[in-house]
Amino acid sequence: MLNIGSLKLSSNVILAPMAGITDLPFRMLNRQFGCELAFVEMINVRSISYKSKKTAHMLSTKRTDRPLGIQILGLEEKFIRRAIDILKKYKFDLLDFNAACPAKKVVRRGEGASLMRQPKKIQKLLKIVVEDSLWPVSIKIRAGWDKDSVNAKDIALAAEDAGVSAVFIHGRTKLQEYSGSVDYKIIREVKKAVHIPVIGSGDVLSAQLAKQMLTETGCDGIAVARGALGNPWIFREIAEFLESGQIILRPSHEEIVSVMRAHLESCIDFYGEHSAVVIFRKFFAWYTRGFKKIRPLREKCCRVKSKEEVLKVFAEL
Repeated sequence: MLNIGSLKLSSNVILAPMAGITDLPFRMLNRQFGCELAFVEMINVRSISYKSKKTAHMLSTKRTDRPLGIQILGLEEKFIRRAIDILKKYKFDLLDFNAACPAKKVVRRGEGASLMRQPKKIQKLLKIVVEDSLWPVSIKIRAGWDKDSVNAKDIALAAEDAGVSAVFIHGRTKLQEYSGSVDYKIIREVKKAVHIPVIGSGDVLSAQLAKQMLTETGCDGIAVARGALGNPWIFREIAEFLESGQIILRPSHEEIVSVMRAHLESCIDFYGEHSAVVIFRKFFAWYTRGFKKIRPLREKCCRVKSKEEVLKVFAEL
């Protein structure tokens, strides 16, 4: 059981928001394999405020897509308030504020991980978010900006003081991005410092690494991001390993292809055939990790333009 404010979860394994990844088809697929709480992909508050068709489509959900979190990215108070007001018509269960994204275009604007250098600014913005939100609020942070300014514990304490209900922490600095090792020690320090749930993030790529994150940090939950790419089975595997210590056999090639077909179909329903096929190309590479002599088919899949062409590639698997 994991409680984040009024949100009560039976699983402490969460599908993290990923830009360009955690759309409705992806979330629903992962829910079939045991994912309980999932997030809409990260959205800038300016985009929400401008009410573009693209943003509205990103916010698409359905009755069975619950519980559901929304992660916002931003810096300007007026756009944060306006975005939260617009989001109130949606049935979300958790609002997450991003202070962790290391993307260059995000950091250049002073958003995401750039805020790790401004603890007072983060606290001020979080007070606004907590005040305006209908839902429990969490924050996503990193260990710090770089190895000489690791300040996650201080940021977490400031966030708790601002009224947030949970802290998601990626155990790397901004400058590390996704390279190097995850620092379990800093996640453990954050857990010891605050009285709200702490969800660890970073390199949860297998059931064994999920267990290691929980054991070595003492965190209340874990967020799965890259570990779920082409691998919705990871939620089932983690649940079984945490309960019994048993490692589930990896799915057969036939099961993988079957799931790929279902994912492609749901993408087509959501985006239309042309866009769905283009989007699905990257997923093909993830699904086929570990397949022998797969490079020619990957190259072929990079050129497909129709559902029929994708299915021909599937048949060759």
